[in-house]
Amino acid sequence: MPKAVAGPEIERLIQLLARLPGLGPRSARRAALHLIKKREQLMTPLADALEIARQKIVVCSSCGNIDTQNPCTVCTDPRRDLSVIVVVADVADLWALERAGALNARYHVLGGTLSPLDGVGPQDLTIDALVSRAHGEDVKEVILALNATVDGQTTAHYITDLLQDAGVRVTRLAHGVPVGGELDYLDEGTLSAAIRQRTPI
Repeated sequence: MPKAVAGPEIERLIQLLARLPGLGPRSARRAALHLIKKREQLMTPLADALEIARQKIVVCSSCGNIDTQNPCTVCTDPRRDLSVIVVVADVADLWALERAGALNARYHVLGGTLSPLDGVGPQDLTIDALVSRAHGEDVKEVILALNATVDGQTTAHYITDLLQDAGVRVTRLAHGVPVGGELDYLDEGTLSAAIRQRTPI
């Protein structure tokens, strides 16, 4: 077991940073050192921002986005096209599509995808709420913007079957999204092209 080179408070900071996606133990150690060196410019404002976020962040009761208000900023935007619902697996996917700026619709976050091997079934996702929303009189199209993975495609087919009697057009992203790819890692151009070239399922 390696020897500790700093006090327990600093080691705990490194351990917590290492839990973030994309940061391993080495990257976490570098990040911790940078924060410590720039305490006044970075660490104090970051600590304040984290505390405010901890107190104020909520999950939107309508779409599942995270924000500091409920309903969220997207749901309360009067410029949104009420006739289109874009279905995503995760909030990161919603944010990726918003960065691309390819459409101005409402969203629905499922909270994941169907994955029998991982024990994730329809009851673990917000599929029932989506079906209820799709039956709304304003809704004309549901875009399934799910990852091009086996679980994503399984979820898309399952939702398509459930929406057959909703009287809405069900589309999916075009094949500009690579098979096995994840939306959050794609560039804005690819996402924009995929939205424009969406096709019926």
